[in-house]
Amino acid sequence: MQELFKQWSFYLASGVEGAAGLIIALAALQATWWALSVFFARPAAPDEAKENVRLQLARWLAVALEFELAADILRTAIAPSWDEIGKLAAIAALRTLLNYFLQQEIDSQARRSCPAAPPALSGP
Repeated sequence: MQELFKQWSFYLASGVEGAAGLIIALAALQATWWALSVFFARPAAPDEAKENVRLQLARWLAVALEFELAADILRTAIAPSWDEIGKLAAIAALRTLLNYFLQQEIDSQARRSCPAAPPALSGP
């Protein structure tokens, strides 16, 4: 029975990993299309348009990283060895760091593009 669960977990993990690959491929195509439209824009597109292309790609890459991490967890879910757990910990740490820094960049851009509203006036 355990072998059956391992096999199904492997298939499921492969499917999730395939979904991550598809997300990356579609995001890269979308970013390429938008980057070309920004590059060939007349008059030249503002820096904000270029930054938006980069940040949109970063958002999709963050989603793909989450899918990849889920696939790794599925692969080690059924009776993992200490070696598999160590590899998962290293991969999870790297992917989490990448995702953290991508999110910091996205949040930083959001703060720059939408400055805080002025404080509300207090009542009488």
